[in-house]
Amino acid sequence: MKILLLEDNKRLSNLIIEALEEKNYKVDWFEDGKLALQSIHNGYDCFILDINVPGIDGLSLLKELRVMDETTPAIIISANVELETIKDAYVKGCDEYIKKPFYIYELETRIDKLCKKVSKDINLPNGYTYNLDLEKLLDDKKEEIKLAKKEILVFNLFAKNLEKIITFEQIEQYVWEGDLTTNDNIRALIKRLRKKLPEDTILSQGGMGYILNIVRKFN
Repeated sequence: MKILLLEDNKRLSNLIIEALEEKNYKVDWFEDGKLALQSIHNGYDCFILDINVPGIDGLSLLKELRVMDETTPAIIISANVELETIKDAYVKGCDEYIKKPFYIYELETRIDKLCKKVSKDINLPNGYTYNLDLEKLLDDKKEEIKLAKKEILVFNLFAKNLEKIITFEQIEQYVWEGDLTTNDNIRALIKRLRKKLPEDTILSQGGMGYILNIVRKFN
């Protein structure tokens, strides 16, 4: 799991990073909100944001984040316990508000609850599956089909937005991790990925983007 941490207290940041890296999570740490803003599209699975930081404050960053990404969990950590600030954080789209000081265990528990990828298979046409936890595509014989990094990121983006249209802009921001690209490059990536999948697994949506065709299984 890849986490963005915005926190200007170095000692607290080091404690958080050490604890999360022990769980094999990758943490990108920022002390300045402006620098964090430049990186919010780099394919994160979770955001941990302090409010009072240099540059852009954590709530303003959260507001910018929610314009482009409505689903990735965001946890606010702050010494501010004013009710209006807490309300504002939830209005802007935070999923949890943790008041400082807190136990690192408390933060780990919230991250595991909100952000950790659930070990599950996404069922695709013709018996193909994609395992979100392992980031593996399996064919109908349960043999792994090798995926390039950007192809994995495409699947992870689909998995976060099942039965929703993924726009070209979302793919650019998430899969290219903040770098600029063109719609032609995105189409070429989708074309390569389609060659590894059954027909009609990734469906075009009228020039807007794509949707993943999943198979619902009922007991």
